[in-house]
Amino acid sequence: MSKLAVFVDVQNIYYTTRDAFGRQFNYREFWRRLETMGEIVQATAYAIDKGDPGQMKFQAALTHIGFNVKLKPYIQRQDGSTKGDWDVGITIDVLAAAMSVNMVVLLSGDGDFDLLLKEIGLRHGVASVVVGVPSLTAKSLIDAAGTFIPIGDELLL
Repeated sequence: MSKLAVFVDVQNIYYTTRDAFGRQFNYREFWRRLETMGEIVQATAYAIDKGDPGQMKFQAALTHIGFNVKLKPYIQRQDGSTKGDWDVGITIDVLAAAMSVNMVVLLSGDGDFDLLLKEIGLRHGVASVVVGVPSLTAKSLIDAAGTFIPIGDELLL
């Protein structure tokens, strides 16, 4: 049985499913499908903390499903731009997990992770699965993944 480490780029999935479908991602169904792929030994969801009650409820739901939720504070700069990027944190955690799992599942469409997936495959022989919105997932990420699972109706609320 495969040992899985799962990494969720919450902001990326929120915006891509909203923009492509006008709907939310179904994390419970996603978890159910993960369980059929192997033993989930690590599951982390990376989110931004605005202190919003709705977000806190969502984060509690993710925890209840089985995810470890990591939060980073929402930062709004004086020029009006915002910052809330988890790319480095996700990368560090994926590299650490790659030494003890057979498969990494990444829920994101961010092309910045393509080199990461190539690296864990070459260095550690770890299989990678990317789950993302087809029209909004970087081609380089799809190409780097061993398997691409497109988000469609069955993974949406």
